[in-house]
Amino acid sequence: MGDWRLRGQITEDVVFFRYVSEGVEKNIDEVYVWDLDKTYLDTSIESIGQLLMTAVERAFNKKNVPGTKSLLQALGKSYTEKRGQGRFPIYFITASPPQMEERIAEKFTYDGIRPFGCFYKDNLRNLTPKRFWRLNKQVGYKIQALMQLRLKLKEDVRQVLFGDDSESDAVIYNLYSDICSRRIGTQDLRNVLKSLNVTSEQIDMILMLQSQVPEQDPVDRIYINLAVDTDPDYYLKFGRRTLPTYNTFQIAVDLFQDGRLGLDGVYSAAQDMIYNYGFSSDELVRSFDELIRRKVLGETCVAQLTAFFVEKGLFHPSFKPSIVVPKETRTERGHVYELEGHFEPWFQPRIDYLHDYR
Repeated sequence: MGDWRLRGQITEDVVFFRYVSEGVEKNIDEVYVWDLDKTYLDTSIESIGQLLMTAVERAFNKKNVPGTKSLLQALGKSYTEKRGQGRFPIYFITASPPQMEERIAEKFTYDGIRPFGCFYKDNLRNLTPKRFWRLNKQVGYKIQALMQLRLKLKEDVRQVLFGDDSESDAVIYNLYSDICSRRIGTQDLRNVLKSLNVTSEQIDMILMLQSQVPEQDPVDRIYINLAVDTDPDYYLKFGRRTLPTYNTFQIAVDLFQDGRLGLDGVYSAAQDMIYNYGFSSDELVRSFDELIRRKVLGETCVAQLTAFFVEKGLFHPSFKPSIVVPKETRTERGHVYELEGHFEPWFQPRIDYLHDYR
């Protein structure tokens, strides 16, 4: 484990481990970025004790967020079969220290996941009294990691981002989108980053990286796992592109609507949650209907999934949505962007990052 500095690319406290060649990275049209903690693995590193406990935990003892292992396996299979490619382009970002890279890599192998690369935060350097406050301040670290990743990818790449509500991931991902597209002026950006506890050194690095990335918004979709049960209405401030979800089944359902996951993949995640994590069919039915009530799902998607779930015995034949399901009105590249009725915009061109309305 002591040779991580020889294998990692180190930029301040951002450490990147690449598992594919640069040429492979530059030729991928769509990339998935998954936050590791509380989004893929059920871990918490918000204190020194939790950080040290996670660091010594064996790979096979690390627990997944329910359904995420099966979802990622199915998503990877769907991606490679549809595109005729041999490897699923996924990157992970974690606030875990790089000393844990080998054990987390073992966990990926155990789960059958082969990431393109992983970002780690050199957090052990923050175990000094003057730097304790930086242990759980992730905005500067994660935005810098995302910007470094952006430089490695194709100019017109599309990204699907996964996070949770414990580390301001919705703010981080939307701010990253705004930085890439230059929707915020330089001084306003400095003020926003400073208010979010980003250090002056990190701000300078982020602005330097911004000057090098294409002036284009790479973000297609943002999923936020409600790990600490934030009110989903809070996320309307970011637009409909940001989808808060209560569980992995809801993510799978939306990925199906967007053409990124097949019916069998949705069912695989559902089966995993039922048989390995104690979810009931009734809970999944309620989760499905909850997305319908929030008007996330369109008529075509709901009809296809309902028929499939009834056939599989997951839903009772009498199931009916609790509201009238709107029709899809704008679909591009197989992805659903608008439904009938009045909705928030897909993304908000001006987001108030300085006031938290949770």
